[in-house]
Amino acid sequence: ILLKCDKMDFVNYAENGRCMIDKLDMRGNSFGKMITVTSFGESHGQAIGVVIDGIPSNLKISVADLTTELEKRAPGRTEISTARYEPDTPEILSGILDDVTLGTPIAVIIRNTSANSKDYEKLKHSNRPGHADQTTLDKFGIRDHRGGGRSSGRETIARVIGGYFASLVIPMVHISFEIVNIGNIPINSQKISDEATDALMQCKQNGESLGCGIKFCISNLPAGLGEPVFDKLKADLAKASLSIGGCTAFSYGLGSKFAFAKGSDISTTRSNFGGIEGGISNGEDITFELTFKPPSTIGEHAKNGRHDPCLAPRVIPVVIGMTKIVLADHYLRQAAYNEFKAT
Repeated sequence: ILLKCDKMDFVNYAENGRCMIDKLDMRGNSFGKMITVTSFGESHGQAIGVVIDGIPSNLKISVADLTTELEKRAPGRTEISTARYEPDTPEILSGILDDVTLGTPIAVIIRNTSANSKDYEKLKHSNRPGHADQTTLDKFGIRDHRGGGRSSGRETIARVIGGYFASLVIPMVHISFEIVNIGNIPINSQKISDEATDALMQCKQNGESLGCGIKFCISNLPAGLGEPVFDKLKADLAKASLSIGGCTAFSYGLGSKFAFAKGSDISTTRSNFGGIEGGISNGEDITFELTFKPPSTIGEHAKNGRHDPCLAPRVIPVVIGMTKIVLADHYLRQAAYNEFKAT
């Protein structure tokens, strides 16, 4: 196939003829293979939605449990988060009958009810450093300036929903977390300390923000998940994590400590490798750590109270959701291998 570019028009020449693509469509909104999660919607649009394809049939669902997961990510629930309050009530449009999965695509939307788009009018012709404002404009020639559009953290609703349905495939798997630090304040707990809370409240008042580090542990995952080359389990976990806005680093096992170690030291036990060897799960707990940058909205824009001064803890259910999608996807791949071998 030969691609020729003339301004924004792309012409696709194939062996069986010529096909004109009149405009460039945004891609990269789907994730996964056996289970595919496709998110849609903008921060200040009518709704954020997701289509999950590949969930097996006859799995019992609970709207109450789904709502509980969404509540963990929802805005406006704590004094250290954005003041934008959204009920985040899920509306299931398809794929479910009598609280049981049909095996067909599951579509869910969350309506936006508290978007103050007028607050962003002054940003219509200015681009904020650290955001996707300029890069989106460079890529598409247009951007939704209202709340960041597709690059807004509100898009992560789709990931939490996808993670809930993926969890139905791997109910035995447990994912725990520990906040390592917020800024230069050590935490090493699931809960944010009083010192960190005070620091974040000060950030909200001053229009400042802080980064954070978070560790995750996956338990009860069987051995054999992950492919040996491009679809290594570590690679898919890294892609899933780094696709979350604000995530800047992924490491597993000993992580950066590997750079200072000797082979004779690390090769004496499997535990140094964080539950993954050769890109495949080895049956032990999988441990990985993520770094999140300070939110880029600072100064007067941040003082209006509709921005988070730190991505912890609201980003945690997003990471867990994406992790469950990866694990369920690889679990179904391995199940297909096992079924083939059995025949």
